[in-house]
Amino acid sequence: MKQILQIPNPPPRVPPPASPPPDPYFHVALPTPLRSCNLSRRGLAITASSLPLLVSSFWSRQAQAIEAPAARISTQEADSATGDCGNQPVAQKAFLDVSIDGEPVGRIIVGLYGNTMPFGASRFATLVTGAAGISYRRKEFVKIVPSYIQHGGVRSYGVDAELAKRAGSNLGADNLVAEWEALSKKCPGTKNVAGSLGLVIRDPTKPPPKLKLVARKGKLEIDEEEVRPDPNGTEFVIAINDSPHLDASTLVVGRVLEGMDVVEKISRVKTVQENTSSPYFRVAKLIGDTRAVVAERGFNRPYSKVVVTNCGLAD
Repeated sequence: MKQILQIPNPPPRVPPPASPPPDPYFHVALPTPLRSCNLSRRGLAITASSLPLLVSSFWSRQAQAIEAPAARISTQEADSATGDCGNQPVAQKAFLDVSIDGEPVGRIIVGLYGNTMPFGASRFATLVTGAAGISYRRKEFVKIVPSYIQHGGVRSYGVDAELAKRAGSNLGADNLVAEWEALSKKCPGTKNVAGSLGLVIRDPTKPPPKLKLVARKGKLEIDEEEVRPDPNGTEFVIAINDSPHLDASTLVVGRVLEGMDVVEKISRVKTVQENTSSPYFRVAKLIGDTRAVVAERGFNRPYSKVVVTNCGLAD
């Protein structure tokens, strides 16, 4: 005998919740369900391949909906925000005659921003004229990389320091650093653009001073030992391309007006290749081996002798 099971008093049916109204700003029409559940392998493959396209379309439209209300900044507002520091008025002109291995290659004429960068422009002008007791004359370019060339400037010791002392010149970079800080606040964008002239006043890679115990008047005191001296504000760089990485170390004091072809000739001089990727160099640098420091100073140094043969103020 067959027994029929019946559930007494079955629960009433609950209607499904009403779907929320469509978003007026963003709405994606979902695909209609298939009428039949019998899908072939090809149908399953086509449906699976269309899912990534649907998801990517969803997120791209959502991103456009989020970015739509962003405010637009006019060109005039952008210029005022960054400060037009790459095209400042030129108050003075100077020239540098350059030779490579004794062969003259041409003259570089630079314009100095004496009105907006008084300390930096004055420092460069006194070094090209010799008013500081020392000059860039017969001094070499010591570093050549694809984005800029760097001149060695004058030294803070030896004959250069003695000549500067006799002339009453100060090779410190305190005023230059203050001017660099003011420029950084005024111009948040790239300062070392193509053709700019800048003085090296800081060393961003300089490690903090080392602490050591010293005996003074019978007492032990903690003293700070300087790892290496700071730049004296006489080395200068000329940017070949926009070089934002120089903004942390150089103060832009002018720009090249004539002679970028000479700068290009200098940039093509062969140099000592970097070897920072070598594991031996990394270990030596990590343990503070002096040989690694000496080798690092020689990186990007030109094989040829690139010298400023003459310099001064231009008309």
